[in-house]
Amino acid sequence: MNKRLVIRLLGAILLLEAACMVPSLILALIYGDGDAMAFVKTMGIMVVLGLPMRSLSKPEHRDLRAREGFLIVALAWVILSIFGALPFMFGGMIPNFVDALFESVSGFTTTGATILRNFDFLPRGLMFWRAFTHWIGGMGVLVLTLALLPQLTGRTSHLVRAESPGPSLSKIVPKMGDSAKILYAIYFVLTVIEFAALIIAGMDPYDAAIHAMSTAGTGGFSNYAASAAAFNSPAIEIILTVFMVLFGINFALFFRLLIGDVKGFFHSEELHWYLGIFVSFSLIIGVLITPLYGNFFTAMRYSFFQASSFMSTTGFTTTDFSKWPAAANILLLILMLIGSCAGSTSGGIKVIRIAMLCKEGKREIRHTFQPRKVQVVRFEDKGVDESMLHQIGTFVFVYIMLIMIGGFLISLDGRYDLQANLTSSLTCVSNVGPVLSSMAALDNLGGYSSFSKIVMCLLMLAGRLELFPILAIFHPAIWRKG
Repeated sequence: MNKRLVIRLLGAILLLEAACMVPSLILALIYGDGDAMAFVKTMGIMVVLGLPMRSLSKPEHRDLRAREGFLIVALAWVILSIFGALPFMFGGMIPNFVDALFESVSGFTTTGATILRNFDFLPRGLMFWRAFTHWIGGMGVLVLTLALLPQLTGRTSHLVRAESPGPSLSKIVPKMGDSAKILYAIYFVLTVIEFAALIIAGMDPYDAAIHAMSTAGTGGFSNYAASAAAFNSPAIEIILTVFMVLFGINFALFFRLLIGDVKGFFHSEELHWYLGIFVSFSLIIGVLITPLYGNFFTAMRYSFFQASSFMSTTGFTTTDFSKWPAAANILLLILMLIGSCAGSTSGGIKVIRIAMLCKEGKREIRHTFQPRKVQVVRFEDKGVDESMLHQIGTFVFVYIMLIMIGGFLISLDGRYDLQANLTSSLTCVSNVGPVLSSMAALDNLGGYSSFSKIVMCLLMLAGRLELFPILAIFHPAIWRKG
């Protein structure tokens, strides 16, 4: 175990997080809501801890093994969340540490679940930081670190592989540091375009920044309790819908567009599955809820928005979908489980895994009738390795089991019904945010106990890191020498 390299990288991440608080500090000073000192204190603590870790822990070599990569990613996200919670505490917005930690974890993992009830008169610097955690966590803090500080370590693929969503690593250029810069450049430009579009549609710059960052990270934090419904604007809803869908696309495909490979973009099988599932589910939901709204186009307005919100795992809401027919809510749950594309900022199992499992199921059915015929699962015009199919099957099994175990642990509270507890677990693992409950609108999770909130924090981290990095830190082998 290269402990010095681990400490050095964690120190760099602390310093980077301190730097990321600067925009929020500036806004706190501009608006004068009394939250500026919360950022000053937090940044001071991180610099005092981060500088020695970054400068004094000089490793003998910078080679990073897979075990160390998983450990760094898991510890980095835990540390990031803990220190990200401090401004909420120091600023008095969320005095309880467990609640503040929950809000921070929900932000960085782009889940969007919240314990807040009253959104009126909250400090704007802290609300900006709350949304900014989505933007940081969307693409990944380790990816950002490698983009800014590529010289920190040698073999960086283990870090990015452990942090990036999806079963495959999108290395779009030979050097991983250059790949990270390109991905973040695309991410930044798309965020700016959405920010400008929202302003044109009628949002003020502050609201537009909050919602653009939340959409980009597919997180869903809003500075209004009513979420996107607070604007009651079809134009704003269309913009949010379009960008929720865009941020659910594999960013490697956007790079193909940049280099002029338009054919490669539109011929992506993963993209076809993604858009096909989204459009078909949206249309079915729209038909199911039309009687509620009395107008087909109004129903489609809400169905396409909520379908994009659930499938991209953003979590914005424009209507009380708990009043929708059970069939429509089941479709939303399925979208929540599926998620979007690998290499995007969304959560969920990912479309590529679902597609491969469907093809594997089809192959097994054919094998029943043609046992001697050699049949290969193909995706993107390539044969899929059997080990990849095994990994996907294992991932989905662990994913479902984690949801069930999480639902059981949360239900020990005895405060909510089965539907609320199970969908709370699902929304945390899939990093979505909204909860479907038969107990009217369970619009926040503040009513759960501290124990349940810690369980949900672990579920959110596990879901964001594709399960295994966060689960690995509980395995004794990762801490052993040699």
